[in-house]
Amino acid sequence: MKTTAIMFIALATLLLIKTAPLTEAACVVAELAPCLPAITTGGNPSAECCGKLKEQESCLCGYIKNPAFAQYVSSPNARKVLSACGVPYPSC
Repeated sequence: MKTTAIMFIALATLLLIKTAPLTEAACVVAELAPCLPAITTGGNPSAECCGKLKEQESCLCGYIKNPAFAQYVSSPNARKVLSACGVPYPSC
């Protein structure tokens, strides 16, 4: 129950916050919603998640620098998801 509530809050946050002021106009963190289950549970990412990560690879540093998203992008599970998708963890 607690995990479900945390996932719901995290997903709601991702969907409600637009991140256009980050580095590029194409950076919209809500596009990474398909990755949320893998990031929060440590499970395998879906093909849709990997596709979105590859599309937004140039946005990752902006997400890491944004306190609202850093915990998701910098977590050990997020690093596992990036690795599983073949997206290198950025050095910002």
